[in-house]
Amino acid sequence: MNSIARQQKYTPELKKSKSRQIINHFTDVHGLPCIEKIVRSVEDTPNPINTNIIGRIPEWIEGSFLRNGPGKFEIGNNRFNHWFDGMALLHQFKISNSQVTYRSRFLSSDSYKANKECNRIAVSEFGTVTMPDPCKNFFQRFLSKFELPKSSDNANVSFVTYKGDYYVSTETNVMHRVNPETLETTKKVNWSKFIAVNGATAHPHTEPDGTTYNMGNSYTTKGASYNIIRVPPTKKEADETLEGATVLCSIPSVDKSKPSYYHSFAMSENYVVFIEQPIKMDLVKIVTGKLRAKSISDGFFWDPSLNTIFHLIHKQTGKVSSVKYLAKPLSTFHQINAYEEDGFLIIDMCASDDGQAINNYNLQNLRKSGEALDEVYNTLCRAFPRRFVLPLNVDHDTPYELNLNRPNTTATSVRTGKQKVFCTHEDLHGDDLHEYGGMEFPQIYYGKYNTHPYRYFYGCGFRHLVGDSLIKMDLQGKHMKVWEQPGLYPSEPVFVPAPNATEEDDGVIMSVIITPNQDKSTFLLVLDAKTFEELGRAVVPVNIPYGFHGTFNATA
Repeated sequence: MNSIARQQKYTPELKKSKSRQIINHFTDVHGLPCIEKIVRSVEDTPNPINTNIIGRIPEWIEGSFLRNGPGKFEIGNNRFNHWFDGMALLHQFKISNSQVTYRSRFLSSDSYKANKECNRIAVSEFGTVTMPDPCKNFFQRFLSKFELPKSSDNANVSFVTYKGDYYVSTETNVMHRVNPETLETTKKVNWSKFIAVNGATAHPHTEPDGTTYNMGNSYTTKGASYNIIRVPPTKKEADETLEGATVLCSIPSVDKSKPSYYHSFAMSENYVVFIEQPIKMDLVKIVTGKLRAKSISDGFFWDPSLNTIFHLIHKQTGKVSSVKYLAKPLSTFHQINAYEEDGFLIIDMCASDDGQAINNYNLQNLRKSGEALDEVYNTLCRAFPRRFVLPLNVDHDTPYELNLNRPNTTATSVRTGKQKVFCTHEDLHGDDLHEYGGMEFPQIYYGKYNTHPYRYFYGCGFRHLVGDSLIKMDLQGKHMKVWEQPGLYPSEPVFVPAPNATEEDDGVIMSVIITPNQDKSTFLLVLDAKTFEELGRAVVPVNIPYGFHGTFNATA
C-alpha cells in the first residue's frame, strides 16, 4: 500500500474551523506528502529530445501522445492564484519503433503574449484578476476598473478535434488550432464568429463519421441559456475551421442570472444529455468582478438546496424531452459513458455529493504541507463512479411512485409528477475504491465503445489533491486493478487499442507520471491494459508540471 494513510468511510462530519465557520470533513487523513514541486513553473522544450526507455514500449505503437495543462504560474513579480490559471504548456511524446522523444511548447495565445510583453499578469484568469496597468495615470486606472473582463484565450485544458484538425481548448469562446507534429499554434478560432455562444466546453463528443457535438452558454438580456452545438464532420475548403457549426437547441437556465457550471456532458446514440448541477455562476458578480477586484472564481457557488436536472436532447431533431429527470444535488466534472438499452438511457459518471472543490484548488492550497495540507484534503468531497438509469418511455400512462427501472440495477427512477422522474444512482464500484480516494479522469475505449454497452473504464485514484494511482474498473463484478508506486502521481490514463484488437481491453494505457521527490524524473508510463502490469516507461530529462487532459494521435 501507498504510505498515505488509508481513507476512512466517506461520511462527512461537521467541524468548526478557526474562523468559526461550519465546514464538512469528508475524510480523516493525516501525513499527506507535500506536492508543491509538481505545480511549479518550467521552461518549454520546443525541440525534440530523447528519453531513456526502461522496460519496453510495444513496437506497434506509432503516433503522438499529446497532453495539455498549466506550465507557468508566475509572470514577472505577479503570481497566479489558481491551478486553472497557469499558462498553457503543450506536450508531445512521439512514439516510433519502440523509442520515444519529448517536446513541449507554450501556447502562443494572446494572453501569453500580452503577459510576456508587459512582464506582469495582463489578462485575468479564472482565479486571478489583473490589476490596472501601473504605468497609467490615476484617472486611467480608475476607469479601467469599469471595463468588462476580457475573455482569456489561455487554452490549457485539453486537446480536441474538429473536422480532423487538432485544437487546444479551455471553456472560453476561443480555441487554437495546433499542429500536432510541432505543437505550433496555427490559427486562433472564436466560436462567437460562427454561432451565438459565449464559450464551449473542452470535452466535445465525436460520432464515428466525425460529426462533433459540444455545449456552450449564451448570455443575453433575456438571461442565460445552454446551447447544444453541432459541427459537421468534414471541411469544404482546406483552411476552414468551424464553418457550418449550428446550435441544435437552446435550454433556458432555471435561474436566468445564475446558470449552472458544467465541465462536460454525456452523449448516447440518439441523445445529448446535459446535467444541470447545483454549481452556480453568479453572472452579476462575474461581470462586476474587476470593479470589486474579484476573480471569476468568486462568482462560483454551490447551492445544495437545488436538485440536479438531467435534460435529454434528441440529436437529430433538437427536441428537448419534456420529461425532467431529477436527482439529489451532485457535482460532476467528467462522464464515463452513456448508451441506450431496452428503452432506458444509462449514464455513467464520476460524481460527488458536494460541489465546492473548484475554489479549493488554488495554488496556495496545492503548495501547503503538514496539517494545513491534510485539512485541505479532508474538506474536499471525493468523486466516485455512479450509474443513473433513465426510462425513455414516460407518458401519461406511466404509473406514479413506482420504480420504473429494471431489476438488474439498484439505480431507481420514480415518476413523481406529470413531467418529473426522480432518480437515484447505482455505485459502479466496491468498497475497495474508498481505500484509493475515489476516482476521477475516467476514460474508456472511446472509438469503439462510446455510446455503446461496455465493460471497462480507467481513471486515477485520489488519495491526494491530485491522482496518486491508476485504476482499471471491470463492471462485471465491479472488480478493480491498480497501478501505484509511493511518491508517484499519474495523470489521466488514455487507452490506445492494439492493432486488430478483438477484446475491449486489448491495448495499452498511457499516463504521464510526475514526482516531487526527485528532479527531472518525469516519465511516460505504458501499461498492458488487460493485466494492468507495466510494460515500459520513457524517462524525460526535464521537469513537467501535473496537467489535465490528453489524447493519442495515431500515425500508423
